[in-house]
Amino acid sequence: MVSFEQFTIEDGTPIYLQIIRYVKQSIVAGRVQDGDEMPSRRVLSALLGINPMTVQKAYRLLEEEAIIESRSGAKSYLVLDDTKVRAIRDELLENDARAAVNAWKRMGVSKEEAISLIDKLWE
Repeated sequence: MVSFEQFTIEDGTPIYLQIIRYVKQSIVAGRVQDGDEMPSRRVLSALLGINPMTVQKAYRLLEEEAIIESRSGAKSYLVLDDTKVRAIRDELLENDARAAVNAWKRMGVSKEEAISLIDKLWE
């Protein structure tokens, strides 16, 4: 079962997108595997204290990306293979890097300063 115990709602991003990101991060981190069961929409909405339609929207988008598979009246499961996991990892890395680079550019940080900062933080 995919656990949402570590999920925290953050301001500024729609909750359904946060749910999708959390699932994708869990996949990349190896905390969940192919075939793992997702909480029901009703259970997850109660657990997070959010509208069930918000969870429904997140699940629908995960289905459209073929990350989960749901059957009418049945449970939803992760549908993963190595290629899909690599694609999700690449997507998350690129999105995070792009956001950081854009923020640094807006602040006037040079490429050299950014690389130096990354090197410093990496260690």
